[in-house]
Amino acid sequence: MTALIIILTILLLVVIIVQIGRVTELAARIRGEEVVEQRNNRTQGNSLLLFGIGFLILSVGSAIVYKNYMLGYGPHEAASAHGSQLDSLFSTTLVFTGIIFILTHIALFYFSWKYKNVPGRKAVYWSHNNMLEIVWSVIPAVVMTFLVIKGLIAWNDVMADVGPEEDVIEIEATGYQFAWHLRYPGPDGALGSKNYTLINGLNPLGQDWTDEKNLDDFHPDEIVLPVGKKVRVRINSRDVLHNFYLPHFRVKMDAVPGIPTYFIFTPVKTTEEYRMELSKYDEYNVPTDPTDPESNMLWEDFNYELACAELCGASHFSMRRTVRIVSEEEYAAWLDKQQSYYLSSVRGTDEDPFKEKLLNVEIEKIKQDLSTRVESALNKESAEEKVIRLHNVNFEFASANLTSTSVHELDHLVTIMNDYPDMQIEVSGHTDNVGEPDVNMELSQNRADVVRNYLASKGIDAGRINAVGYGETRPIETNDTEEGRAQNRRTEFRIIAQ
Repeated sequence: MTALIIILTILLLVVIIVQIGRVTELAARIRGEEVVEQRNNRTQGNSLLLFGIGFLILSVGSAIVYKNYMLGYGPHEAASAHGSQLDSLFSTTLVFTGIIFILTHIALFYFSWKYKNVPGRKAVYWSHNNMLEIVWSVIPAVVMTFLVIKGLIAWNDVMADVGPEEDVIEIEATGYQFAWHLRYPGPDGALGSKNYTLINGLNPLGQDWTDEKNLDDFHPDEIVLPVGKKVRVRINSRDVLHNFYLPHFRVKMDAVPGIPTYFIFTPVKTTEEYRMELSKYDEYNVPTDPTDPESNMLWEDFNYELACAELCGASHFSMRRTVRIVSEEEYAAWLDKQQSYYLSSVRGTDEDPFKEKLLNVEIEKIKQDLSTRVESALNKESAEEKVIRLHNVNFEFASANLTSTSVHELDHLVTIMNDYPDMQIEVSGHTDNVGEPDVNMELSQNRADVVRNYLASKGIDAGRINAVGYGETRPIETNDTEEGRAQNRRTEFRIIAQ
């Protein structure tokens, strides 16, 4: 029914237009075509002049009203070190193109009105004017040369890469339909290598886990950066063309499949500082939710954002990510909370090339953890509080043979006992209740003896070490579950003198 109404409406309009044409033709015959043409010329000339005036006022007025939103003035000045240079370039270009727009706009509609057809007026034949041609060729050439040189200077400054010795934070953003996958370097400060053939469900970026620089990289949900620190962003795409766009920092660079790009910028305003700037303007002192008078003001909910500036598909809009610029202290605290993607998601899986060995970072963590627990136990009074479990000392199944990864914690225990030459310890072995109690008792004693003998082989006086096997007699968890039995299979030591 709707389609039929639309078709009938169109047909009616066609009929009306045809009838108006016939009425105009009849009127021309009655009044004379020349009179009608003169009246039409006057009407069109006056209409064009009024339209030109109105359009010019509307264009300039809307630019003034929306300059903060559309042109980056007021509270939306650039929040990066290079941004002011780009803003200056755009402002200069706007001045020249604005002057040309206004002059040509006035000329276009004024001439349409001024030189409308008037009876008796004869056009003047004017083949050329050398001076006029020189003027309209030289002035644009000079202006364009100035703008191009200014643009090249800005381009060379903004797009210069960092030097090998520069202090810079390098992060990575990979676009895909429809999100950004972010990657930061860990404590080593370096991003690991990638290979697109390694991409799978567990390895979304194709990181090469044999490259140790990858092992501490982490994948955050937002971009967090310290103010005043130079940042280099590696920009990639995993499928189609995307665009890495940080409008408040004047950062915009294509993410091209197969061709890595980059952008370098230095944030100069924290998120809070930008909010304070916005709070000075009336348009940002209105509720975020007009229906809720208790909601925050617009400036309070402001955040920098990362967007995709290419139409990359149906859900293009969902590629927005939050960007936070914070102080150095806040950034350091945020980094401390981040966890390596490898350690949290890949470690111990079939993707892990180091599945059967400990990494340096894990060894250091083991050492730090043991030192902390020993220092705490030395300050305790009760015997129970002086018991320290060796979390990383393990044995082969139903055997007293140490696994290869057990030596790291034992070696550090040797270091600790050398640091405390008066320390004496009791090493104890424990098992679960699977099997015969006598067998379990013997196994636990053998395991305790192996630990004592290992420490003695590293130079610790055997008289400082007592080895005892308790078998299944001292469980710390229920033996009714596999998790509980795993907790009961343990090796501990107790400080008996210090």
